Amino acid sequence: MPTARDIMTPNPECVNADETVLEAAEKMARLDVGSLPICGTDNRLKGMLTDRDIVVKVLAQGKDPKSTLAGELAQGEAVTIGADHDVKEILRTMARHKVRRLPVIDGHTLVGIVALAEVTRAVPDATVGDLLDVLTSD
Repeated sequence: MPTARDIMTPNPECVNADETVLEAAEKMARLDVGSLPICGTDNRLKGMLTDRDIVVKVLAQGKDPKSTLAGELAQGEAVTIGADHDVKEILRTMARHKVRRLPVIDGHTLVGIVALAEVTRAVPDATVGDLLDVLTSD
């Protein structure tokens, strides 16, 4: 059974916690991605920033994306998966936390991102259908 390491997108680019949300949005546009890991000055994962976070937590709240820092949007401990966890554990974690992207950690180092698209290519259709049901339910 494939592991996170087998199906992840390796070497993800981070947005630093002290970068502005505008800088993060520009980086997302340049990389053509909808989310970025937020990393601290210690290179540890602080959270994930999504394009939806930018809209809902910054723009819709009337905050200035030029002065709001990405680190301000990192809430609680980031949901992650170990590099050697198998696809079943990835599915359980995504379903339990209702997330579509998981940072992949090897020790304390961020080594990749597993997105729902990679999981769908690695598992049988019925299993993916179950995950989609969980992710799209209220």
